[in-house]
Amino acid sequence: MATEVIFPKIGFSMTEGQIAEWMFGNGEQVTEGECLFLLEADKSTNEVEAPATGKLTVKIDEGETVPVGTVVAIIE
Repeated sequence: MATEVIFPKIGFSMTEGQIAEWMFGNGEQVTEGECLFLLEADKSTNEVEAPATGKLTVKIDEGETVPVGTVVAIIE
C-alpha cells in the first residue's frame, strides 16, 4: 500500500515552503523515521521524517516552493 508524503506545516502562520534537499533519490529504499528531506520555511530549516518504509518516488524537485499539504513524494 502506498503512503503519500505530505509537505507539513511547521509553525502557525506557514502557508508554503521549499524542499531544500532530498536525502534519498527516486527508487531508493527508505525506512520509517529516517530523515527524508530538509524543509525550508520562514528562515528556518527542519528535518522531515519518512512516514513509512518502502521505495521512494519523488514528486517535487529540490528548490521548488509548494503549499502546505502538497504531496511531495510517495513511498510504496
